[in-house]
Amino acid sequence: MKMTFRWFGTGFDSISLWQIRQIPGVKGVITTLYDSVPGEAWDVNKIRALKKEVQDAGLEISGIESVNIHDDIKTGTGRRDEYIENYIKTLELLGKEDIHMVCYNFMPVFDWTRSDLAKKRPDGSTVLAYNQADIDKINPEEMFANLDKKSNGFVLPGWEPERMRKIKQLFDGYKNVDKEKLFSNLVYFLKAIMPVCDKYNINMAIHPDDPAWPVFNLPRIITGKDQILRMLKAVDNVHNGITMCTGSLGTNPQNDLPDIIRACKGRIHFAHVRNLWHEAPGKFEEAAHLSADGSFDMYAIMKALYETGFSGPIRPDHGRTIWGEVSMPGYGLYDRALGAAYLNGLWEAIEKSHRAEH
Repeated sequence: MKMTFRWFGTGFDSISLWQIRQIPGVKGVITTLYDSVPGEAWDVNKIRALKKEVQDAGLEISGIESVNIHDDIKTGTGRRDEYIENYIKTLELLGKEDIHMVCYNFMPVFDWTRSDLAKKRPDGSTVLAYNQADIDKINPEEMFANLDKKSNGFVLPGWEPERMRKIKQLFDGYKNVDKEKLFSNLVYFLKAIMPVCDKYNINMAIHPDDPAWPVFNLPRIITGKDQILRMLKAVDNVHNGITMCTGSLGTNPQNDLPDIIRACKGRIHFAHVRNLWHEAPGKFEEAAHLSADGSFDMYAIMKALYETGFSGPIRPDHGRTIWGEVSMPGYGLYDRALGAAYLNGLWEAIEKSHRAEH
């Protein structure tokens, strides 16, 4: 595996490449053109400038998260082919720049949902949290305003103001889109882009739905093992794979994370590894990466990745806000740096144990 760190880019992130370069074991970043508009083809000069900035800092671009998918592709409108063609152009540009992994999602309207961006924990840190009872009280049209109050002034990924200003229009677009139609539109999209992925060896890594159940009656289609395997079988191409996000899939405690990893052997192109603490059904908060701080066996997760031959980029996912840091919620430097070191330590121990046994 290749330990990486998510970086949103100069002007958008509170963290510098200089700081990331000093985290032991981190060799690359997962980044994006954060000011790109879903549906538009990317500018090759901006891609090259981003790549040069990262390389000048002694790092590499290990993948893109995300090339966002226009809602017309998800809903299957008459303009979807136009937006798919732009997506293909972007993938071609990335491939020519030697970038070979793209994380994306197929979630309607919201990329992720939380009821609190700064829930205080007993140790004084704050974390992202979710309570279905609180979500049920919220008018979805007011959701962005509620989250923006605790965003620390940062633009939240998947909650860009230009999209949220059209939230009623977005909801209207999904009125006649059920789970089967959404799944069919995903398959249509994947079949259309596989030729360019084959040509440039680009691994598409779909991100699971977060949380792993319908929110505001919007359909969810990547929520567990059966849905993932169905998607992989529907477009049975090695470049059609997943982002193994333990936090998203783990929102449903019925999901056996090591089992899902083993079931998807060879098709996991990217891994987000983080921990959650489950308080009750539909109620959880994010935790430090350490197993003892949450509900997941992080050793078992990393062991499953190792034993299935995972060799792609991995990153510590959302972290706590600690030590007074002001950052994008979930994406501060300190706790994620601790997470990277912890995951690297687990991997080293697993690797050495395996060598000793063989």
